[in-house]
Amino acid sequence: QVQLVESGGTVVQPGGSLRLSCEASGNIYRGNTMAWYRRAPGSDNERELVATVTAYGTPYYALPSVKGRFTISRDDEKNIVYLQMTRLKFDDSAVYYCNKYLPIENWGQGTQVTVSS
Repeated sequence: QVQLVESGGTVVQPGGSLRLSCEASGNIYRGNTMAWYRRAPGSDNERELVATVTAYGTPYYALPSVKGRFTISRDDEKNIVYLQMTRLKFDDSAVYYCNKYLPIENWGQGTQVTVSS
């Protein structure tokens, strides 16, 4: 069964930190590059790639704005992908999704991150 379940999103003040988790079914997770995407407020905004992590644990940050602030990692025993976010900014507010990097599987429900003072 193809399944992605994101969690950890909440309301946080600017400068705060959050850790997002994504539990993936084995057929998506095992041996694949996994990724975090986000969609900013506004229904017309497409999801943008935030970061990827290879099966070997090598990270890549697609957005210059998150480099040095976000850390993507994975736990192969639990089939979980994490996104540690620090020094959060207003512009980080979005619904965050994880998925296989390519090809993309069916999307999960995402987890809402709101940066607000």
